[in-house]
Amino acid sequence: MTGGAGFIGSNFVHAVRREGRVPVVTFDLLTYAGNLANLDSLKNDPGHLLVHGDIRDRKAVRDLFATVQPTGLFHFAAESHVDRSIENPAEFIDTNVTGTFILLDEALRYVKGAGRDRPFRFLHVSTDEVYGSLGEDDPPFTEKTPYAPNSPYAASKAASDHLVRAYFHTYGLPVVTTNCSNNYGPWQFPEKLIPTVILSALEERPIPLYGDGRNIRDWIFAPDHCEGVRRVFERGRAGETYAIGAHNPRSNREVIARITHILDRLSPRKSGSYAELVASVPDRPGHDRRYEIDAAKIRSELGWRPSHSFEEALELTVRWYLENRPWWRSLRGRYDGTRQGVGRQEKGGRA
Repeated sequence: MTGGAGFIGSNFVHAVRREGRVPVVTFDLLTYAGNLANLDSLKNDPGHLLVHGDIRDRKAVRDLFATVQPTGLFHFAAESHVDRSIENPAEFIDTNVTGTFILLDEALRYVKGAGRDRPFRFLHVSTDEVYGSLGEDDPPFTEKTPYAPNSPYAASKAASDHLVRAYFHTYGLPVVTTNCSNNYGPWQFPEKLIPTVILSALEERPIPLYGDGRNIRDWIFAPDHCEGVRRVFERGRAGETYAIGAHNPRSNREVIARITHILDRLSPRKSGSYAELVASVPDRPGHDRRYEIDAAKIRSELGWRPSHSFEEALELTVRWYLENRPWWRSLRGRYDGTRQGVGRQEKGGRA
């Protein structure tokens, strides 16, 4: 597991270890989005090992393959915040492109090693942002949608997707790729849209809303995404891509309104509604208007469907942040509470 101390990565590690079927090694650099606290409950789990390391460090990756002898690699690690990619694109190219290349190259070396007879598969976790932006009447993204990234983050993920494909077609490395819609749920880094709204409200700060708030994202609960990733790893066809989405398109304005409504019920303000804290902020450059995924392929081929409705999972998420205040309070200083993410998928910190 690369990026296993990040948001989606930690959800995935917890899900696998709850079943107890296979041991997991988490390989993470523990940058701003990688948080040891995400894995606290696994400290005494003999089936989980945390290795502090960098996917850009070829020797460290090679040594880990040799020591662990894995049957699979789940590549969640990525720089994933669009605003940060606009400010510092080099970091995204370095991690998402070069880091992925090193993992692929060392995986290939491992697979072709003398005397190796264990099965192996490389699963690459990507994003729907590689497909660009949809117009109001455009059909949802599918696995056949042409790539058209609009931010340095999206471009770096698109490049990594192409490298994964190339290593399958050129070298025969057994790979599968998933492109997922926007995630939300426990352990999400506070710069992202949903935790930004929850924490701003609870701290009585302005709740930022980009532009007119009508940008639409297709939302999926992180545990549902993780189950989809596992299904692709176990049953997906080598060399194929599977789009994972829950068909929950919502505008940012709708999401914020729903969160403030839930908070008004679960943790009321002393006076008024949390909706009164919503404040418009200038839109960011290259802000894609709409994303939506058609997940028909993973449904028909692999039988996967999300287990949670948007309304149910959003309330579970709000409750988690209400019940885990020490977790997010400990992250102060790692993020700018005034900068709103737009709910981008976070696949772990750089690792």
